[in-house]
Parts: sequence; structure tokens; C-alpha cells
Amino acid sequence: MDDTALKEKLSSVLPYLNEKQRRLCLAAEARALGHGGVARVAGISGVSRPTIHKGLRELKAGRELDAAMGRIRKPGGGRKRLKQTDATLVTDLEGLVEPGTRGDPMSPLRWTCKSVRQLADALGALGHRVSYQVVSELLHEAGYSLQANAKRFEGSHHPDRDAQFGYINDQVKRFLEAEQPVVSVDTKKKELVGAFKNGGHEWRPKGQPEEVNVYDFLSLAVGKAIPYGVYDVARNVGWVNVGCDHDTASFAVESLRRWWYSMGRQAYPEANRLLICADGGGSNGYRVRLWKIELQGFAQQTGLEVTVCHLPPGTSKWNKIEHRLFSHISMNWRGRPLVSHHVIVQLISSTTTREGLEVKAGLDRNKYPTKIKVSDKQMKAVNLRKHDFHGEWNYTISPRDSSD
Repeated sequence: MDDTALKEKLSSVLPYLNEKQRRLCLAAEARALGHGGVARVAGISGVSRPTIHKGLRELKAGRELDAAMGRIRKPGGGRKRLKQTDATLVTDLEGLVEPGTRGDPMSPLRWTCKSVRQLADALGALGHRVSYQVVSELLHEAGYSLQANAKRFEGSHHPDRDAQFGYINDQVKRFLEAEQPVVSVDTKKKELVGAFKNGGHEWRPKGQPEEVNVYDFLSLAVGKAIPYGVYDVARNVGWVNVGCDHDTASFAVESLRRWWYSMGRQAYPEANRLLICADGGGSNGYRVRLWKIELQGFAQQTGLEVTVCHLPPGTSKWNKIEHRLFSHISMNWRGRPLVSHHVIVQLISSTTTREGLEVKAGLDRNKYPTKIKVSDKQMKAVNLRKHDFHGEWNYTISPRDSSD
């Protein structure tokens, strides 16, 4: 058999054999060729002569495969793993990635991003010969994985935090049982309007991504969008007022007013009370005097008795509007550049969920000046009744009598 034919024969058979089977097959071919067969088979197959000689010895001894164990090598055969031959490798690696070392200014990777390649280099400096692939394997075996930061610390906890949540829950139940509207309100993250990259992906023809600006410079924006949301807890319906100026208390209450006259009044024609669940800070914060002044005007205009319950400080993520409305808006416009206010309003209005969420939105081009001072005299004119439990967080503003 010439070399070409033998090469074709081996290339068609060897891929389907395991290590020992290949060794025995090549040894059988070499033995069949006679004198010079080992060198010839080695040159054609690319397998070393010692391996083929080992196969010849196994053929001569008549050994069989250990079918029961499916073993190819003898127990303990093959190259030893690095962590077996290098006694301090794993210990040194864990010393580099141990979270406690972040406080040690002498730690080799104290001030760097600990990628597997950097870890491999740092281990090399300690006298270990190891590749970054092996470092990755060792980290997984030791129970490490790539993890992002977890938001857990909310700042100092108010001792009545849980009690306030219980109080809000009781108020919500009472209003819903009486078929009175309950809304959750907040301002969504402000957005630059223009051809800027928006996180996420969108289906488009292959090789035709939406082209946007390289830099998110304010000078490239055509404006800003301030979405203030009002979420109807009972009906799973949201209203978003998209402002263009400033996020002030006047803007917050105007957003509430627009919700009431566009959606709320029709949904609750018999309502005489309204419960607002709001964060403790921001434009609708419990310390903001203008918020209470504007709510008095809203109550006077609508005839509604307005009760406000603020979430305790540092707990804004528990506001229902965050995960019932804003998160779905973000998912709906992911990967879409917010090139104009019209686009933003349309994307918000088209947000839906399988649970039946409906959203309406409108554009508010009014000006809302900042740094408006509210005097003590103006505050005294607010018909505000503080609740017995944390009156700074829970209060009711009622319409004033016409004689006042």
C-alpha cells in the first residue's frame, strides 16, 4: 500500500477511535508493513514513534480494553493537574481574589480589575507557571463566579420603617375597599433627547444598526425629557406627563392634575378622596413646602380630599410605580434612540404587559421655575391635617371653605 492510500485509510478511521484504539490501530498497520513500518506510519499519521512502539507492545501482550470501567489510561495516568503538582497555587490564587484583600494596600491587585489574565500574571510574579484558562477553571472549582455589585445598603434604617409600610398598606386597603382612587407617583430618570445610544437591543436587518452619536454631550441634545408618572394601583393603568423644563413640585402636581382630568375623573366619578403614595424625597418629598401648597390648589380645584403617605427615607425602590410602570417603559424603549419628545411620548403610550397594563402619555411644554420660596404665612393657609402616626409622612389636605 502506498503512502497516499495509507494516509486516506488512517484519516477515515482514526477520528472515530479513542486514544488507545488509535494507538493499537497504528501499531497494527506498522506491524503489517514490516521493517520500517513504525517510521512510515509515524510520518503519515503524525503520531510519535514511542506511542506506536507502545501499541506494538500492547498487541504483543494481548491486553484488552477495560470495558467495565471504560478506562483508556491506567489509574493515575496522564499529566498531573497543576494544583496537584503546585502545592501553593490554589492558596495563592484565593489570596489574590479574597474580598478581604480589598482593604490591604499591599495586595498585588488592590487597585486593578482582577481579570483572569491579570490573575495569571500576578501568580507568575509569585513563581507559578499557569495560564489564564487554568486560572478560570480553578476559580470556578473554588466556588467563585463573575458577579455584579448588589444593591443592598439603603442607608440608615429608620426605626419605624416597617411600621410605616404597614400603615401605608392599611391606608391603601381602606381606600380600595371604599372604591376611592389610590395612585403611586414618582419621576422617572431624566433622558437626553436626541440621537443618543439607548441601552438594549432591537431587531433590525443584519448589519444595519441604528446610527447614533458617539458622545452623549449635552450640546448635542435637542432637549431633555422628564417623565413624571402616576400609576393607578387598582386599575393597573398609568399616566406619564413628559416635561421639558424642570422637575419641581409644581410640575409634579400638574402631572397629577393632568392624570385626574384625562383619566382619573372618568374612572372614579363618585370619588371624593384620593390617596397618593410618594417617595420621601424629590419634587414630591415630605419636606417640600411647595408640594403641599400645590396640592392645596389641586384639592381646591377638584374638590378631592387628598391624603399623602410617603415611603420611609431610603426605600424608593419599593414604590409600586417603579416595578409596575417605569420598568416596563424602560424595556419597551430599549435599543431605541429617543430622538424627539414625540418619539418618547409614543413609546411610553405603547407600553403594555401580559398582565394588562395600559399607559397614556402627554407632552408638557410649560415652564416650571426653580427656587420658589414658600413663606410661613402661605404654609399656615394650607388646610393640612397630620395623621397621628408620623404626621410628617402621613397627612391629609382638604379643600378650604369658601369663607376661608
